[in-house]
Amino acid sequence: MHPRNISILNYTYHLPDDRIAPHPLADRDASKLLVYRDGIISDQNFHQLADFLPANSLLFFNNTRVMEARIIFQKPSGGFIEVFCLEPHESLGTISKALHQKKSVLWKCLIGGASKWKKGMILEKKAESAESSLCLQAKLLEKKSDHFIIEFSWKPSEIDFVNVLHLIGAIPLPPYIKRKPSADDSERYQTIYADQQGSVAAPTAGLHFTDSLFSKLASKNIHPEFLTLHVGAGTFKPVKAERMEGHDMHPEYIDVSRSTIEKLVASLDQPIFAVGTTSLRTLESLYWMGTKTLPNPAIDFDDVAVQQWDPYEQTSKEISASESINALLHWMSLRKMERILTKTKLLIAPGYPFRIIDGLITNFHQPQSTLLLLVSALIGDEWKKVYQYALENEFRFLSYGDGCLFFNNEFFSGPKMS
Repeated sequence: MHPRNISILNYTYHLPDDRIAPHPLADRDASKLLVYRDGIISDQNFHQLADFLPANSLLFFNNTRVMEARIIFQKPSGGFIEVFCLEPHESLGTISKALHQKKSVLWKCLIGGASKWKKGMILEKKAESAESSLCLQAKLLEKKSDHFIIEFSWKPSEIDFVNVLHLIGAIPLPPYIKRKPSADDSERYQTIYADQQGSVAAPTAGLHFTDSLFSKLASKNIHPEFLTLHVGAGTFKPVKAERMEGHDMHPEYIDVSRSTIEKLVASLDQPIFAVGTTSLRTLESLYWMGTKTLPNPAIDFDDVAVQQWDPYEQTSKEISASESINALLHWMSLRKMERILTKTKLLIAPGYPFRIIDGLITNFHQPQSTLLLLVSALIGDEWKKVYQYALENEFRFLSYGDGCLFFNNEFFSGPKMS
């Protein structure tokens, strides 16, 4: 069945509120770990992860960093309006460029209490630091179907926008964590290797990793490699359409260096694991980009971006992972590109042909979500057994919850040919 025809109602389960982890555990790697392979489920601890991964594996991590994207403005009348910065206006190009804008910037936002924000009203918020006094103003320019266009301006104007957010904003917790953010969230809702500013949500599978766990992995010659996908609010966007053909995937920015892609192609004969669904989507997106450049090395940059249905509608012959990734590298060489910065809308759903990864480390996902579809694409209908086991055995769910290790048995220990 083509994924367009999938009914999201077939990908649901009952998730009681008390199974959603409201806080992280005291120690990152103290979470439980559900290991699923060859139809067998085992209940482990996350700090034992290295025991269940093959030696000489390569782990890909998403090193994005969560922005302080939540800003609370108080109106002169006393009421509050919450502005949630989603992503820069398309006129600004990449997230990195937009975050380093000075003086003013256009941003796509969600607004809590939008009806209270009258046309022409300028909201203002101030912050004091040891170095300076900051004044941020926000003006509502336009209402779109699923977001608003906001113009932010600030003084002193020499401060870039990422530091404006740092001084005046707050870490945005997912909507299913029904509490106010605390000071601890500023650290714990970031991975220890978070480096590239740009996400509005954490790549939560990585929250379990510690320096101690990295040392254990290294003892088995299991090493990390880093790429970037800036997680957008679309990761929480519910599927409201009856069938997936009515659901539009939200584009997300990816940023991968040439050296990382070269490491990937040189390691295709080794077990490759994605840490998180964001890393998985990035790796698989690189494959589909390569399939576009292989027959057409002159293809335009914009046309390389991965669209939602690309994997299911490709009509060309089967292309191996090696052929595809090498074609992508050749395309980059022709343009003297040292990194690829583009967007992906890749939807991974049952019927998806995995090309790169041998396994996935992830958390438990919401009912009727595209992330649950991804898990089902990897392990089939066994996801129901896995999730039922987790519910019956006190696993903690969602962002601050426990982890899973899934193996892609179809290609594990075999060549990544198609």
